Amino acid sequence: MIAPGDVSLHDVSLHDDLLVAFETYRRTNDHRLGEIERRGVADPLIEDKLARLDAALDAQKARLDGVLAKALRPGLGGPPRGAPDAHVEAFSGYVRHGEALGLKALEAKALSAGSGADGGYLVPPEIEAEIGRRLAVLSPIRAIASVRTIGAGTYRKPFMKTGPATGWAAETAARPQTDSPVLAELAFPAMELYAMPAATQALLDDALVNLEEWIATEVDAAFAEQESAAFVSGDGSAKPKGFLAYTKVAESAWAWDKVGYVATGTPGGFDATSPSDALVDLVYALKGGYRQNAVFVMNRRTQAAVRKLKDEAGAYLWTPPAGIGQPASLMGFPVVESEDMPDIADGAFPIAFGDFRRFYLVVDRAGVRVLRDPYSAKPYVLFYTTKRVGGGIQDFDAAKLLKFAAT
Repeated sequence: MIAPGDVSLHDVSLHDDLLVAFETYRRTNDHRLGEIERRGVADPLIEDKLARLDAALDAQKARLDGVLAKALRPGLGGPPRGAPDAHVEAFSGYVRHGEALGLKALEAKALSAGSGADGGYLVPPEIEAEIGRRLAVLSPIRAIASVRTIGAGTYRKPFMKTGPATGWAAETAARPQTDSPVLAELAFPAMELYAMPAATQALLDDALVNLEEWIATEVDAAFAEQESAAFVSGDGSAKPKGFLAYTKVAESAWAWDKVGYVATGTPGGFDATSPSDALVDLVYALKGGYRQNAVFVMNRRTQAAVRKLKDEAGAYLWTPPAGIGQPASLMGFPVVESEDMPDIADGAFPIAFGDFRRFYLVVDRAGVRVLRDPYSAKPYVLFYTTKRVGGGIQDFDAAKLLKFAAT
């Protein structure tokens, strides 16, 4: 949530424009539905107008999201004041001039296994924390999932497949021996993610340039784009395993280590007579304890399709953000837009619904490394920046998918 002091008149204007655009969209769609009811088909001019309004709504929402993301993205400020931290000072000397002696001494003192020759040098903790904060703003799945920082290469989490047997017993009745719990283990390995921003030597020589902020700014978008795609559909090979890459089964056949889905009943689309029923079924396929913090996840094209849906009372299921800094909602639940979700198609899973804090786990290996390369792209200096990140499902019952198929 953005603090009131962070809201500008421009932000308020963008939000008001979004509300006005949706009201126009709603009236036009009502007209379209009335035409279909009277004539069996809508006027092509109305369909064209609705498509243009749809695109305008998406563009307006994207502009508002961009302004809010920029406001939420913290900055490192200008040049450091006072006595600089030893690590920051040594790192600045390495980035600007390639002087690595200071960093070598610090990493030797810290018993670090890395070296300049094979893995670069660890960035100061302030830059690592800054990159993490920026990723939380830019990466939609990271923003709603659980995130854990680890020091090893793999995070292992035990879980109980079957618990000890329990029951009621009278005060003087015999207590039967209970079965032992059955434990299994989930493993989340951290894979290497890299970016390679380039700088001119003139930029590096400019003492007024905050190089720590520059590196964070250059790598955050690249990291966010790659990991966002992996968290949704990554195959787990040299990248995190996305939640759509796990085995999917109909909710009636759900079992642990599989993701349950609800079908729309219509190949490649919503039911023509009761299109909203599938969304209702999806919401109530999730247990009540998970629904409290549940969100919808879909891309903007799918969101455009559900924007047209109404409930039995004629009210639209999708509503624009209630205020600046808040998401749009669907059936009262927040909508998270992830462009890595698939489009609506026969057999596709374009909508996920669940408590992603309990559903998906992101693991960050502590330490972001930078290797300075002034040779490969002269006269530019490349900064090979790597971090290790993994991910996977930690609670298979905490989210469900909507499948656009007959069964």
